[in-house]
Amino acid sequence: MAESDNGAEPQATPQVKMSVLGQFVRDLSFENIVAQKGLTNGEVQPDIQVQVSLDARKRAADHQYEVVSKFKVTSNNKADQAPLFLLELDYGAIFHVEGVPDEQLHPFLLIECPRMVFPFVRRIISDVTRDGGFPPLNIDTVDFLALYRQEIARRTAEQSAVRVS
Repeated sequence: MAESDNGAEPQATPQVKMSVLGQFVRDLSFENIVAQKGLTNGEVQPDIQVQVSLDARKRAADHQYEVVSKFKVTSNNKADQAPLFLLELDYGAIFHVEGVPDEQLHPFLLIECPRMVFPFVRRIISDVTRDGGFPPLNIDTVDFLALYRQEIARRTAEQSAVRVS
């Protein structure tokens, strides 16, 4: 092995450190509309819609951030669009994040952090729908990168519309 003649050490990139300090359900609501109306759910074809929004904020402690994923799952009967159930879940997590450059922190918090805790969200949604009298709903994996890009595009368009007015 040949050593470097210039004696300079290679430029070290900062090491990203991330850990989940805690996870919690901030809010959970499940409405079984079929049961409330006294209907049977034998002859229904559910149409499931999942809406996801994200929020992140800095906490008082150094390098700590709270990220909340908000899921709204609605199910309507395909035949007549009658509502079957509504599930709303706000799931939060506290993260310790170090080594992420400031310009990359916002996307990191809204892409990588929710991705890390998504399996727990999926499990809660599955359990709640099953316990609520429906087949367990295993929602598809959320593409948090695409969700982030859509939100940035929406904000940019909104700002452009405000400047034009």
